[in-house]
Amino acid sequence: MERSAQRLGRALIVIVDDRVAHGEHEDTVGPLVTELLEENGFIVDGTVAVAGETVDIRNALNTAVIGGVDVVITVGGTGVSPRDVTPDATQGVLDRPIPGIAEAIRSSGLAAGAVDAGISRGLVGISGSTLVVNLAGSRSAVRDGMATLSALVPAVIDQLSALD
Repeated sequence: MERSAQRLGRALIVIVDDRVAHGEHEDTVGPLVTELLEENGFIVDGTVAVAGETVDIRNALNTAVIGGVDVVITVGGTGVSPRDVTPDATQGVLDRPIPGIAEAIRSSGLAAGAVDAGISRGLVGISGSTLVVNLAGSRSAVRDGMATLSALVPAVIDQLSALD
């Protein structure tokens, strides 16, 4: 079923990467996520780069939720190193987790050979009326995660919009 951009809504991308946030490295993943979201009928409000700090990530997520986007996708900071705090920051923002979607992203990512997706601690859930999704940082994890989400996000947004 084809949906219009207005029907699916608005999205924001948060890149969690110290080097990108400090201008030391070019963001190559944000444009990919933008392209994939637009192909799936979203209007992308923009991309924000933040350092891998809990407060910075949480502030970006809260800004997206307050700004009324329908979905916010974070990319990066989902692994097991001490600097990977995206899931920890996200947990403090979520009202209701959706563990099935997070598990589907991990499972499909690992099956596609994206090891970082398979070991990701990424979360998916609802904050207010915004769907929040954590993706691992590699391009392959992003491509696979977005493919998995393309079938699921419209159903979540439909259910959330039914509440309005």
